[in-house]
Amino acid sequence: MANVIKLRKGLDVNLKGKANLETVAVKASAKYALLPDSFTGMKPKVVVKEGDTVRAGDALFVDKLHPEVKFVSPVSGTVALIERGDRRKVLSVQVTADGKNEAVTFETKGAKDAKSAISLLCESGLFAFFRQRPYDVTANPEDCPKAIFVSAFCDMPLAQNFEYVLKGQEADFQQGLSLLSLIAKVHLGVSTKQKAKELTAASNVQVTLFDGPAPAGNVGVQINHIDPVNKGEVVWTLGAEEVIFIGRLMRTGKVDLTRTIAVAGSEVKSPRYAKVIIGAQIADILAGNIVESDKHQRWISGNPMTGIKVKQTGWLGAHHTEVTVIPEGDDTYEMLGWIAPRCKEFSTSRSYFSWLRPKKTEYTMDARIKGGERHMIMSGEYDRVFPMDIYAGYLVKAIIAGDIDRQEALGIYEVAPEDFAIAEFVDSSKLELQRIVREGLDILRKENS
Repeated sequence: MANVIKLRKGLDVNLKGKANLETVAVKASAKYALLPDSFTGMKPKVVVKEGDTVRAGDALFVDKLHPEVKFVSPVSGTVALIERGDRRKVLSVQVTADGKNEAVTFETKGAKDAKSAISLLCESGLFAFFRQRPYDVTANPEDCPKAIFVSAFCDMPLAQNFEYVLKGQEADFQQGLSLLSLIAKVHLGVSTKQKAKELTAASNVQVTLFDGPAPAGNVGVQINHIDPVNKGEVVWTLGAEEVIFIGRLMRTGKVDLTRTIAVAGSEVKSPRYAKVIIGAQIADILAGNIVESDKHQRWISGNPMTGIKVKQTGWLGAHHTEVTVIPEGDDTYEMLGWIAPRCKEFSTSRSYFSWLRPKKTEYTMDARIKGGERHMIMSGEYDRVFPMDIYAGYLVKAIIAGDIDRQEALGIYEVAPEDFAIAEFVDSSKLELQRIVREGLDILRKENS
């Protein structure tokens, strides 16, 4: 019987615009792009030239430090542009799709142990989706992880419902888990609200049930409660839908990077699910499905808490399972500001009468932070919504101060920026906690290299 872990710290934010459980076809993009910034911690070396013909599964760039780790084209076509920024940093490698979707065929029958499994994943480009703790960066194939963690649910606002996405792909999911079990012990985190037997009774893994508010679905929270990371240890993490990618590869011998993403948000006409290929253009995904308004809108690749703001010419990030649109709020003006009484605004401190309304009330929120950055006040705000056995406030202070010894003692090896998303949301000091944690992890990694 699966172990049940009950969490009481956290916060569920019920935003308007959740995706209905229906999947529709969206316009296929003429171009697709793979973004090196989607793969934190790696240094890209482009191995194609503009004008080259590629198939789905052909490498577009590799990691300079680990050339065996390939980052592959999601579609077949022609390399249209290698976009560079300051200091010739690679921003994207764009491929014009030919509509044929020809793919490289990989030999999968030889993957019978950890070494051969990792080799297959590196060659096919799927190893690029693995992340490691500590540092929350793209995994190193030379490491020997003590475990691999997969979270089968996300409880951030407007997040994808994986139990719905899983339908019809159960065999691929299980086959992906079976391959992972050749590499290390696999932990599968499942919500107590999920009833699919393919999750609660998955084989070749240790299933742990989690009961509690966001961010219980964060893999970092699950690691902290199942098998914490100590200095010198390494664990790998992988998204649940990326496990399906591995299962497809094992079944067909080909790389298929098609996701079922949630298209959600209060500025979306018909929130629903859509099948898209990684790297598709956001404008094609949202075409004809945006609320017509003269108000400014924020387009996000990902969910509102942890996603990335993108332009209409932007691309779907490799790890993102949602595309969301919410009001920007920079053209909204309110008399008296936060002092005015109101019943339709969300508040964690009971500043508004909305706390008297049922918890199922949906809120329309914009992207304003409603205040300026100020001194950090140790009021216990973080601890009320941070369900890890870590003093979040003191850890953030240690990162700001650059005290590496203190950071290590306070558990920085276990955390990732996304673990601080809810704390950042409730923070009255308006600090960019996710950015601060990311910078702290990068500095620590550089110091320890």
